[in-house]
Parts: sequence; structure tokens; C-alpha cells
Amino acid sequence: MKINASRSSSTRLDRSRHAAPQVFEQLREMILSLELAPGTVLSRADLATRYGLSQTPVRDALMKLGEEGLVDIFPQHATVVSQINVTSALQAHFLRRSIELEVVRTLTEQRDAALINRLRETIVGQAELLDLKNYEQFSLLDQAFHRQMYKAAGVPQLWDLVRRLSGHIDRLRRLHLPVEGKTMDVVRDHTKIVDAIEQGDVEAAQEALRNHLSGTLNQIDQIRTSHPNFLADD
Repeated sequence: MKINASRSSSTRLDRSRHAAPQVFEQLREMILSLELAPGTVLSRADLATRYGLSQTPVRDALMKLGEEGLVDIFPQHATVVSQINVTSALQAHFLRRSIELEVVRTLTEQRDAALINRLRETIVGQAELLDLKNYEQFSLLDQAFHRQMYKAAGVPQLWDLVRRLSGHIDRLRRLHLPVEGKTMDVVRDHTKIVDAIEQGDVEAAQEALRNHLSGTLNQIDQIRTSHPNFLADD
């Protein structure tokens, strides 16, 4: 599979900003959403044409994607969207779980009513999308839910760190999201987390979080069966 350089839907760039970070951000989101599936060939020349740029910022963007393990770069040959590395996904999950267990502990001790209201509003937004199967917007609200918690706990930079390291597990979650009942499970999990925070129950909040974050990893075998060419173990 090869990316179509003639597409124009994602090529707009803010000319007041450096080009390479914008190309990186757009390609990264396309990879995480699986719009660019594992195995897609990314031609530097085609991307330069698509974005109306020289090849230098495109090369820089691809190198940064390579640093995150989202593309495999074969010098003088091709750049290919990488398979989903299960080992990397497991490590990213371990890191995120470790951090967020402390995040929910902090929030449960604070019991900030304004934060609780904001989190519930985000859950309502997700619930409204259940019947629409708008997985892209649902995923954005899922990220917003967790980002709000990191910010309220005073560790927003750790959210940025987790996001940088979560490319493989994010793609697993995106494959899992359309499975029947998964989006409802997410809404239910988020509600349990917020209920426990509001009640000041640290143990319940942490248990709800553990269950929430482990849902996709418990389905790896099924995801592998459905998408055998997308996953790699190392």
C-alpha cells in the first residue's frame, strides 16, 4: 500500500509555523487512526509534493516518526508504516498504568468538584457518540478525559511523555474500538473512575482505572486473529 500524494484533505499547513513538526503531527495522527495502516509506503518525494514542501522537512518528520517506532526507514529504499509492536505496547501500558494510578490517587484525595464536573461532561460527550460510531471523535474525547486528569494532578508534562511513547498501544486500541460493546465499556469505565474520585474512594478509583487500561491488552489474541498482518511481537 502506498500513500496517495494527490489527496488534499490533510495537507494544509500553518505557514507561520515550522513545516516539519506539522507534517510529523499530521502523519502521526493518520498512523494512530490507522488511516495509514501498517505496511503503507511513505514516499518522501510524494509527501513533499502533497505538502508543497522541499524534501528536507518531510525527511525530518519521517525521522521523528522513526524515533517513535511508528515507521521503519530503509535508507535509499523506502519508509514504511511499522507493524504494531506488542512488546512496545506492553511497556507503554506499564508506564501509563503506573503514572495514572498515582494520578487518580491524587485526584481522589483532592475531590475537586469543578474537575469532576468537567470529566462528567466529557463522558456525556462520549455517550452521545455511541450510536454514531464516530471513533475518531470518541478517541479524541478519551484523550481529553485522561489529559484533564493529568493536568488537575499537576503533571501535564507526564501526559506528553505518555503520548509520545504510546503509538503502538494507541493503534491497538483503535483496532479494538469498533468491537461490539467496547465504546460502551469505555463510557462505563470512565464513569466508575469519576464516581470513585467523587466518593473519595482511592482503592475503587485505582481498581476502575486498572480495568479500564487493561481492556485492550486482554484482547490481543483476538485483535491478532482479525488483523494478522498488523501486529509484531518484537
